[in-house]
Amino acid sequence: MNFYTTRDLRTTPKSIWEDLASDGEVVITNNGRPKAILVDISDGSFEETIKAIKQAKAMIAFNSMRTKAAEKGYMSDEDIEKEIVALRNGE
Repeated sequence: MNFYTTRDLRTTPKSIWEDLASDGEVVITNNGRPKAILVDISDGSFEETIKAIKQAKAMIAFNSMRTKAAEKGYMSDEDIEKEIVALRNGE
């Protein structure tokens, strides 16, 4: 996978497009950090590609939430039942 800076987008776009066509993806960096990924969709599967990217982003967010929950500790089944009962009783 090739990395290009945001400046490269302006100064050497041809090499970016060539690498994108040959490798399938290119990473764009800003201040030395990855900021975007260009993905080749020349096979005509735009909708499928967008759907796959959205699913991957959702999975990353879900895994992040799961990790944060594990760090804080999970609620036991008894704790969950107590919360439900308390809410039903208006407490």
